[in-house]
Amino acid sequence: MTAMAGTSAPPRDRSAPVPAARRPRRIAVLPTTALVLGALYCVVPTLWILVAATKSRTKLFSTDTYTPSLDLGIVHNIRDLSAYQGGIFWHWMLNSFFYAAAGGLLASFVSAATGYALAKYEFRGRSALFNTILAGVLLPQIVLAVPQYLLLSKAGLTDSLVGVLLPQLFNPYGIYLCKIYAQSAVPDSLLEAGRIDGAGEGRLFVSVGLRLMGPGLVTVFLLQFIAIWNNFLLPYVMLTSDDKFPLTVGLYSMLRHGAAEASLYSLVITGTLLSVLPVIALFLSLQRFWRIDLVTGALK
Repeated sequence: MTAMAGTSAPPRDRSAPVPAARRPRRIAVLPTTALVLGALYCVVPTLWILVAATKSRTKLFSTDTYTPSLDLGIVHNIRDLSAYQGGIFWHWMLNSFFYAAAGGLLASFVSAATGYALAKYEFRGRSALFNTILAGVLLPQIVLAVPQYLLLSKAGLTDSLVGVLLPQLFNPYGIYLCKIYAQSAVPDSLLEAGRIDGAGEGRLFVSVGLRLMGPGLVTVFLLQFIAIWNNFLLPYVMLTSDDKFPLTVGLYSMLRHGAAEASLYSLVITGTLLSVLPVIALFLSLQRFWRIDLVTGALK
């Protein structure tokens, strides 16, 4: 017993590899620096808007850039913004919400139907059609704005709600996402069982396809809602009436008037801050479904 107690453990072989769990983690300097710079690039303008919205008209250009005002300047700015031209700012916000919500829902349905058809039906030219749709992802909106305006002007749909919504219904990236999701989320055996029971193709799509593609459609709707909410070029080209402007075009018109009236700058900044709040609220409310979508896609 004494001999056993006096014996010491054999020295560890230092040439043996250290387990991965005990190795010190090395921080990749270049990727981390790039991520930090990217985060600052996104956060600094947002922080400037948040601070500038708290300042009154007189303090906007007379105080330090990132020094917030504590005299409730944002309350006066919101009050003045609500009184500007009879509260037209809130009318612009309602227009933006209508364009984004209606366009997001309709575009999600069109993307779901198109992606479902491309994923579950065999027909001639399917690959060529899908590749053509993918090519539409590469086209920037500035290239399509003028042709869309010319086509809709021929149909007499400019300066109308339909003229703003119609070009937003076809979303190539949303169709791509729906096709990929339908391939993995909607089993062919379930569709065959429904056909044997006598269900039509339309009923299968509504009762089976849309329900199983629900989490993926939340992502498509969220992306399309944000894209329409932030869209400036299309409504700027299509609309001429102030009462039909979305927030992007309305705030731009205020900014143009602000070149001759400097007091409007604080109102534009406050309106920009308020325009971000609905998007944040929508993202937070749909975040639970978005996480389910990401986890489901990872498992599949």
